[in-house]
Amino acid sequence: MDEQRWLIGLGTALILLSVVLYALHFLIFRDIFHISIYTLGDIAFLPLEILLVTVVFHQVLASRDRRQRMEKLNMVIGTFFSAIGTQLLTYVSDNDPDLDGVRPLLLVDDTWTDETFREVESRLKQHPCRVGMEKIDLPAVKRFLGSREDFLLRLLENPVLLEHEAFTELLMAVFHFNEELQRRPGFSDLPETDTAHLARDLERIYGLLIREWLDYMRYLQKNYPYLFSLAMRTNPFDEKASAVVE
Repeated sequence: MDEQRWLIGLGTALILLSVVLYALHFLIFRDIFHISIYTLGDIAFLPLEILLVTVVFHQVLASRDRRQRMEKLNMVIGTFFSAIGTQLLTYVSDNDPDLDGVRPLLLVDDTWTDETFREVESRLKQHPCRVGMEKIDLPAVKRFLGSREDFLLRLLENPVLLEHEAFTELLMAVFHFNEELQRRPGFSDLPETDTAHLARDLERIYGLLIREWLDYMRYLQKNYPYLFSLAMRTNPFDEKASAVVE
């Protein structure tokens, strides 16, 4: 209410100031003709001014705001991969029976172009993203995800994630899988139907995770070469990956 009164007061003051200045102009020059010409000219320019201010300027501000939101979003995604994503992707992909078919495609380096990323993304759509559950240490995965449950919750509470539906879907898939694991006291005597259910949940995560990782690598390559350098050296698909610079 106070803000509305302030705006009304400001508008009234500006109108009165305009009237006073026009009256002063008339008192000094006694020339209503030129006052009318300039007034009409100002009114004629008003629609163009509205166009420039409300459309063009607004779009510039909206574009800048969108870039800032995307920057914050990519910071959140980077935090996710540092805390959970890269380690989880390494473990799951190591238990992918079909990984050798796509591993060479995912050895990202600084020579990649947008076209290279698009081509790899297209090829990945044909990859089944299967997981050999007989090799998965579910108790270890349970402990790993359980130790990061609070971190996942804080990410889900972040409003900036509304800008990225695919990443939000990935977080929900990871959170759901963690909840499934935490509700099971053990995994030694699970029926095949339950193991198949968990496998589908993990394969859903794997498919979403590998695509988000590739998008994140493209972002780092374009914007943060020093972060991209570390990401290349710790590539979860590189069997010789090492953070040590050689």
